[in-house]
Amino acid sequence: MNNTDIVGLHKQFVMSTYAPSMPLVRGKGARVWDADGREYLDFLAGIAVCGVGHCHPAVTKAIRQQAAKLVHVSNLYYNENQPQLAQKLVQLAGLEGGKVFFCNSGAEANEALIKLARLWGHDAGRYEVITMRNSFHGRTLATLTATGQDKVQKGFEPLPTGFAYAEFNNLESVRAAITDKTAAILTEAVQGEGGILPATPEFMQGLRKLCDEKNLLLLCDEVQCGIGRTGAWFGFQNYGVAPDAFSLAKGLGNGYPIGAAVAGAKLANLFQPGHHASTFGGTPLACAAALATLEATAAEGCLENAKQMGELFIGLLQKVAKKYKFIQVVRGKGLMVGMVCDRPCKDLEVLLRERGLIALTTNNVIMRFLPPLNVTAGQVRKAARIVKDACAAWQAKLAAAPQA
Repeated sequence: MNNTDIVGLHKQFVMSTYAPSMPLVRGKGARVWDADGREYLDFLAGIAVCGVGHCHPAVTKAIRQQAAKLVHVSNLYYNENQPQLAQKLVQLAGLEGGKVFFCNSGAEANEALIKLARLWGHDAGRYEVITMRNSFHGRTLATLTATGQDKVQKGFEPLPTGFAYAEFNNLESVRAAITDKTAAILTEAVQGEGGILPATPEFMQGLRKLCDEKNLLLLCDEVQCGIGRTGAWFGFQNYGVAPDAFSLAKGLGNGYPIGAAVAGAKLANLFQPGHHASTFGGTPLACAAALATLEATAAEGCLENAKQMGELFIGLLQKVAKKYKFIQVVRGKGLMVGMVCDRPCKDLEVLLRERGLIALTTNNVIMRFLPPLNVTAGQVRKAARIVKDACAAWQAKLAAAPQA
């Protein structure tokens, strides 16, 4: 099928929960191709999913070998890959005495965190979770309520109770939101959908102290900023703090669906049979993909590369920003980069794509870049050149537009 065939079939039979821009049929590393054979440099990586690039040989091999051996048995039986992956995640996080619950997605992982918090606080009548405005935690009813964005919640009222909101990077706002019903504080180390906004050290370290002072749980949403995206295995590690539990998904399986809630010793044994479950959580196949992904991430030095390439890319984009007044600031951490514009920038996203670079608008005015963690300096420089060219075209388009 060509691009037109795929688009027509999709519109006829697939629900319109997304607005896809083009068909993609093949990928390798940081490159993808559409059904008509056009090549693109992918600086979105499936929205921070393909951390070691598309179709990584080691991950592909692990999936093929496991698929030929054992795909699924349910969690009523042990499988050899699940405990190995759990051990690896606990060790990478440095959470002594920790344990892991496996699921399929980031929303599910955050649901598990919310349930852990409620179960932990239940006997004391504490069930409320404080989240940050402009955050994003998922699309289920509970996680969209946890998400601090009205546009995500609109149309799904009445929303579940048990959530309160505070300002990101404002410790006093969080403190003011605490009541005798509060059980936990949930935050991202870097707000992803909210605009690639990193937490300040004072905020993250202050949250840990505040939770210790008030006997609250500190929960971290690492769905987008975890698995090396920020130059550390987990975003919270950039701040020298340890949460009581955190969620993972996206980059964990390099494209194979898998999520996880990783709990420290305080919560590790709280869930018991009947408290929570997931039929497809932690299958032999999903865990094989995740184990191969973690191994490749470490073997290829992806964490250090994310730091270096992130610094290079941000520096190049900052040079572009000096030439165009519509770019307000370039910010990020590691290979989680945002270019903040002074107006909606969907048109710029289209101009980038027309020139062969895939990126994504978030929060309406921010161009988000999430390339694979093993992206090369040559690819970063090429992307920066495309951004420069697209910005020049956008400026010309804006200048030619009729003035209101």
